[in-house]
Amino acid sequence: MSSDRADQQRRRALALAVVVAAYVLSFFQRFAPAGIAPDLIAAFNTTASSLGVLAATYFYVYTVMQVPTGILVDTLGPRLILLLGGLVGGAGSLLFGMAPSLDLALIGRTLIGLGVSVTFIAMLKIIALSFAEHRFASLVGLSMLVGNLGSVLAGAPLSWLAQITGWRGVFVGLAAVSVLLGLACWHLLREELVEPGTPASASTPARPRFDRTVVLAGLLSVLKNRATWPVACVNFGICGSFFAFAGLWATPFLTQVHAMTRAVAAEHVSLYFAAFAVGCVFVGTLSDRIGRRKPVLIVGSHLYALIWLVWLSGRPLPLSVSYALFALMGLVTASFTLTWACAKEVNPPLLSGMSTSVTNMGGFLAAAILQPLVGRVMDWTWQGGVTAAGARLYTPQDFQAGLLLLAGTASFGALASWSIRETRCRNIWQPPV
Repeated sequence: MSSDRADQQRRRALALAVVVAAYVLSFFQRFAPAGIAPDLIAAFNTTASSLGVLAATYFYVYTVMQVPTGILVDTLGPRLILLLGGLVGGAGSLLFGMAPSLDLALIGRTLIGLGVSVTFIAMLKIIALSFAEHRFASLVGLSMLVGNLGSVLAGAPLSWLAQITGWRGVFVGLAAVSVLLGLACWHLLREELVEPGTPASASTPARPRFDRTVVLAGLLSVLKNRATWPVACVNFGICGSFFAFAGLWATPFLTQVHAMTRAVAAEHVSLYFAAFAVGCVFVGTLSDRIGRRKPVLIVGSHLYALIWLVWLSGRPLPLSVSYALFALMGLVTASFTLTWACAKEVNPPLLSGMSTSVTNMGGFLAAAILQPLVGRVMDWTWQGGVTAAGARLYTPQDFQAGLLLLAGTASFGALASWSIRETRCRNIWQPPV
């Protein structure tokens, strides 16, 4: 019996490892435009607004897909969903890498977002059902630590590789990787996931039937739960401003406002992502160990909002200080990762996919709005100046107007953290009487 249990644990760990590998690719695709922003501007001759739309297309479809993904993962299971996601994401990456025009690049970016949008919610579902509840935040943090390798690679490494081999070849190669990971998920995942500690002979499917009435009732129960919305608001404010800044505007901001080279700016972004990855593990482990969610969220989100005041000031900073601030920003940004645990713990356990997807939708909705909106504000205030290739140059005042939107969104998320219900790291949902 102990041997069978050990084999089962190894299978679960291996399956999770493959899904996390797919999550690495998801993170890379999410933030890749930041690392190759100058290349995209040159390839498609875009303005700041157009570049923002190209980058945000991923977030549009990702946002729309969050609730459907939660429903599909809760009903059909993650195995089929991850396979289809890998195939669609691979097709999108291939099209994006070969696109001769901005319109085709937008379609490719849309397919990328559609394909990878299923990975995170599927990963959360696997962790929720295959591992002990008290380890949820820690395992999510560890998975995000590994997953953030993709965001680190999307910074300085991608910028360096794009200058040597060209950015198009990178995305053509990623198309093959996406398909292979989808096939690996199909092969390794088991169709039936059971609650930890449940004997296989006595197990029943740990998901509701795919019935329209059942699904709608489950989704409505999550949406009607007042404890769900403060969590989603925190995710909207902190995660959304993080994605919009680190995912696109950080590199142009550092090069054009703080006169950094592209390589140094990319190093800042990679440091941000690396610190965020470490912060995910630290925040999740700290929360699980002290048995609290809310205090960690409040402290982290408020420190994150305060750092934005430094960037809004526009003051020149020594490199050592700017590196330190980006590292600190990454660490405290990770506080929002507790929102998924909070959402799961205030809703029915079998609806963990729907509850985490509704929460996750907040951050991607904010990013989808903010990335092009920041570019539009910068275009409104633009006073002229172009590069030799015809690309626009923006002043510190232009960037300050755009960053003000991000700072306000971050502050909104920090304030919302005070309304989150403390769960003490356990599910506190009670059926209505």
